[in-house]
Amino acid sequence: MLKKVAVVTGSNRGIGLSIVKGLCQRFDGTVYLTSRNEAQGKSAVDNLNKQGLRPEYHQLDVTDRASVLTFKEHILNMYGGIDILINNAGVLPSREYSYESEENFKTIEVNFKSIIIIQELLFPLIRNNGRILNVSSAFGHLSNIKNKYWIEKLSDKDLNISVIEDFVDWFLEGCRNKTFTKEDLADDATFASCRISKVALSAITIVQQKELEKRNISVNSMHPGLVRTDMTQGVGFYSADEAAVTPLYLILDAPPSLKGSFVWYDGKVLDWYDYRADYYFKYATFLQYQTKH
Repeated sequence: MLKKVAVVTGSNRGIGLSIVKGLCQRFDGTVYLTSRNEAQGKSAVDNLNKQGLRPEYHQLDVTDRASVLTFKEHILNMYGGIDILINNAGVLPSREYSYESEENFKTIEVNFKSIIIIQELLFPLIRNNGRILNVSSAFGHLSNIKNKYWIEKLSDKDLNISVIEDFVDWFLEGCRNKTFTKEDLADDATFASCRISKVALSAITIVQQKELEKRNISVNSMHPGLVRTDMTQGVGFYSADEAAVTPLYLILDAPPSLKGSFVWYDGKVLDWYDYRADYYFKYATFLQYQTKH
């Protein structure tokens, strides 16, 4: 019988590391801790080994096609497939959106475009009845978008990857040409590139679910909450270990019928299409917890 395999991207610290810990404790199979930086990844594994946990390690830069391909070949040679994949790697840009596009490109590349590489190279390895979780954010709910054209496009029942890529390119082009306006996004367009990239990630989750339905693979996205990690500079209402509870539920315990959904940090399934809702990220909330800590 083939040994089961779970893979967590960007898991040398923060929520990803806590998910790896939880999997090592509960998952009956091999758990892969992966990271872009090999030294940091191996250090994280060493620390888990001291706690009696034994994840495997492999270098994986999700934005580098060659790196993903190398990892794919490793998994194929060692185990033949993957049962659980948690796409956790992500970055948080500066608060103010800027027409200087370098940071915008980097955020889009890591938070969204990497998923297309992962989909092409690693999704074929996901075994039937497997589970995929895309770690999105409050930035990822459709209510973050105020541009009526894109709300309509992203809500279309025939949504495809091409449309989502057009959405992302619209933002980047708007930054280049200085045609993008704050009115296109919620909350005065704070963390604009993160909103665009995470909405795109949540949207592609829906498309991925349709494509993988025939293999009974579940694909969900979720908002892990405002978590005290290096990415949030220690600001948040709970710890990384607490934040890992819902992701672990989704990949280990949730009913197979939960598919193509957008899940809140408390496990509640939200209507992702409700663009009038107030689930969008609010910078004031971030500042509130920053003041408290």
